[in-house]
Amino acid sequence: MHVWRSLQDLPADLGRTVVTLGNFDGVHLGHRAVLGQVVDRARTEGLASVAVTFEPHPIAVLYPERAPQQILSLGQRTDLLAQTGLDAVLVLTFTREFAQLTPEEFVRQVFVDALHAAVVVVGKDTRFGVRNSGDVGTLRELGDRLGFDVVALEDVGEGGRWSSSMVRSQLAEGDVEGAAAVLGRAPAVRGTVVHGDHRGRELGYPTANLSQDPEGLVPADGVYAGWVHRLDVPDDDPDRCLPAAISIGTNPTFDGVQRRVEAYVLDRTDLDLYGERVSYDLVRRLRPTIRYDAIEPLLQQMEQDVAQCREILLAPVAS
Repeated sequence: MHVWRSLQDLPADLGRTVVTLGNFDGVHLGHRAVLGQVVDRARTEGLASVAVTFEPHPIAVLYPERAPQQILSLGQRTDLLAQTGLDAVLVLTFTREFAQLTPEEFVRQVFVDALHAAVVVVGKDTRFGVRNSGDVGTLRELGDRLGFDVVALEDVGEGGRWSSSMVRSQLAEGDVEGAAAVLGRAPAVRGTVVHGDHRGRELGYPTANLSQDPEGLVPADGVYAGWVHRLDVPDDDPDRCLPAAISIGTNPTFDGVQRRVEAYVLDRTDLDLYGERVSYDLVRRLRPTIRYDAIEPLLQQMEQDVAQCREILLAPVAS
């Protein structure tokens, strides 16, 4: 999949396309329903499929005090968009000047002149242009005049519309299973493994600490069962994906103040992950973070946590 970072990056020989528009934060099942329609329509008609997205989030530019926490970094977002079968993603830098484009100016510059859209596929609540003044009705009128079809899709979801705000709320509560049901996959945090206090190794549970600038929305403090994906290791390496107990928090038993994301790979003390890029997929929250007054009860709890992670992650699948 091509990732174009500006209109100037588009190839001169780009033919007609099927296009969609959105922030796609989370690339959740609602997004995937739209993206699937884009890819299917493009393949049917022999056209290129393109998603147009923004960086940074428009609200972060226009109303920074109201900006939502992002579920995914741009890198995570484009990686997941690539998995949908799209041919390309156009990432437009969102600025206050860009926000002043009228709906028609935006459509002409991006959809018509740059992408040569034959079809535009959007959700029924899509808004665009200055002060979000353009809607699906505007898009249909412009399509009639400028020569492209518009497909507007109904909301999708089970027990409510799937949305990025729903996922943010679930992660804030530590409900990674609920978030996974909306995302269609386990929520993930990724980064580079760095040195910590080495306290876990002293306790018999060596952990891999993520750097302090991880990609992905970090959920509520607690202990989670999950998987460590070693992104620098070949896909067919048996140690690429490993079961783990993942801790998020400040280590209150040791009066910690720095919030950390760290993982103990189950029953492995031989791994040296320092400097590696990893992704931690969070499967289930076991418990909140607890402060203990002594080491012994902490060790007993850690043993229970590890046993529970084994049961969750390594239990045989019924045939």
